[in-house]
Amino acid sequence: MPAESAVLAAERAHLAESRAALRRMREHAESLSADVAGDWVSAQFLESLLEQRVAALADHPGAPLFFGRMDRDDAVGGGDSGAGDLPAVMYVGRRHVHDGDEGRPLVLDWRAPVSRAFYQAGPADPMGWRLRRRFGFSGGELTAFEDEPLRGGAAGPSRILTEEIERPRTGPMRDIVATIQPDQDEIVRADLPRTVCVQGAPGTGKTAVGLHRAAYLLFTHRERLARSGVLIVGPNRAFLGYISAVLPALGEVGVEQATIDDLLGAPTAEEPAEASAVKGEARMADVLRKALWLHVTKPAEGLVVTRGSARYRLADHEVREIAAALRGTTRYGSGRAAFAQRLAHRILVQMEKRGEAPDDRVQEQVARSKPVKHVLDTVWPKVTPEQVLYRLLADPAFLGRAAKGLLDEAEQAAILWPKPARSHRSARWTAADRALLDELRDLVERTASLGHLVVDEAQDLSAMQLRALGRRCGTGSATVLGDLAQGTTAWSARSWREVLAHLGQDGDVTELTLGFRVPGTVLDFAARLLPHIAPALERPRSLRPGAGALEVRRVPDLGAAVVAAAREALARPGSVGLIVPDAAVAAHAAALEAAGLEHAVLGPGPGGGTRLLVVPATLAKGLEYDQVVVAEPAAIAAAEARGLARLYVVLTRAVTSLTVLHRDELPAELNG
Repeated sequence: MPAESAVLAAERAHLAESRAALRRMREHAESLSADVAGDWVSAQFLESLLEQRVAALADHPGAPLFFGRMDRDDAVGGGDSGAGDLPAVMYVGRRHVHDGDEGRPLVLDWRAPVSRAFYQAGPADPMGWRLRRRFGFSGGELTAFEDEPLRGGAAGPSRILTEEIERPRTGPMRDIVATIQPDQDEIVRADLPRTVCVQGAPGTGKTAVGLHRAAYLLFTHRERLARSGVLIVGPNRAFLGYISAVLPALGEVGVEQATIDDLLGAPTAEEPAEASAVKGEARMADVLRKALWLHVTKPAEGLVVTRGSARYRLADHEVREIAAALRGTTRYGSGRAAFAQRLAHRILVQMEKRGEAPDDRVQEQVARSKPVKHVLDTVWPKVTPEQVLYRLLADPAFLGRAAKGLLDEAEQAAILWPKPARSHRSARWTAADRALLDELRDLVERTASLGHLVVDEAQDLSAMQLRALGRRCGTGSATVLGDLAQGTTAWSARSWREVLAHLGQDGDVTELTLGFRVPGTVLDFAARLLPHIAPALERPRSLRPGAGALEVRRVPDLGAAVVAAAREALARPGSVGLIVPDAAVAAHAAALEAAGLEHAVLGPGPGGGTRLLVVPATLAKGLEYDQVVVAEPAAIAAAEARGLARLYVVLTRAVTSLTVLHRDELPAELNG
């Protein structure tokens, strides 16, 4: 229609004008110099800020600068949205773009307060606007628009919104700024002091919500978070690679991402699940505290300091009183330093009584003298976390003293090393040990805190790992994301309140149950497992019925059927994930190779660039693919103690279709 063509032409012209303005903004940023700084350090810092600014102004051709528009209701004049202070039309996009000459806003950042109306305004509360327009894009080109009146009745479902949610994709995860729903927006815009915990069923967008909240907080509290930092913690490197493009696409290029192993240290050994379970419990914090402070002992002798011809003495009971006054009231490292200073101070008091006039330099000399150092090393020895943990796990008598009243004999036996290493220097540490070492480090010296922490798949972290993360946001806040039904570790959480308590945060728990990405038929099939893995959770629902999205077939030749299913999936658009038991990865990859199907095997690091990925079941968490083929569910469920939870994860990775192939009987829990 001519009218529609005219609208498209006008909107395309605005897009071209906005792109040109963004290019000028970037060129201006590139022209700025750090030479104005007064010294080398300041120049380096300013240069880093300028580089981040230039990177944030990058124009990604495949990501349109704006995805929506709001038209003001002149008859109302603004309301809570502040629309009265803005032009009659506002475009909402991934970043702010303005006309360099006039400063006229061409695109408003989706995080700006006024942009909240794009996500929240509706017939019940138009918030001062009369019309919401959504734009459809293909390859960065504006191809369609859809108008939604905000006054005079409820509108039907948005075709453009649905198409964007269902659009096939390959490569890393994309941002969802164009499709954020009102309940998601409330979480995203929660203010910085609040810790928010999101229990999200598969496909509800909890990961995207957490990332967008980080972007929102960086926009709203830029200066504060630039100093204190924001950190994203994910379950593995493959997951971090998958989400790595989201924040840069939103203009945030300075956010660090890490796994728990990156923060605490990669494990160099494995251990029985029973040992990991005990080490992961919060009780171990008290065991470690006792183990560390057991190194502070009663003095067997006093202190004698000689200065010139004078000798100054402290009796053993005086030394003991000083140590007792400090013991347990401070961190071990700072307490040790304070112990030396208090010993020296007592000596200075004696000097003053003899008519001398010692100053601070004399106190420092006494504190560093050999007699004081001898007492210090004897009563309050310098220890490393590795030394303490080695002694705890290698010495049954010492473990018994530290764990008395905290761990029973069976639990002590479970964590005691059967064959200790020769020393702490040659010890090999497990993932559970790494969290214990981090606890000890904090008991010795305080851990630095970040401004905000985003933790995804938090249900899989032990109490001790959560304590380690909590220390890193001790003076900040957190966004905690996960699904109790997807807990697959020996220490998986059963309650979000417990998770928040271990983090040391008092936050709000929000449950997202409406899925946007996983088809309804697929979600219903996977949800048959919920009564067996998380009976207290509400059954998830999907926005998309997903008729024909699920196929479950029993086959005589699993290998041949998997190859055929992968070939069929590749004939359809989008990414393909072949999820198999870890032990079967090599066999299925070889079969694909023999069939001439190009593929890659997903490893611990970021995924490859091919459309077809062979995914070990243990790495599937947090990922999604348009077409998913799952091979032998019974083998996935039988491979580990919480195998049904792992199977629930695997079955909920599909965005468009799920094909389940099995030669053996399906797990009985799926036959409901």
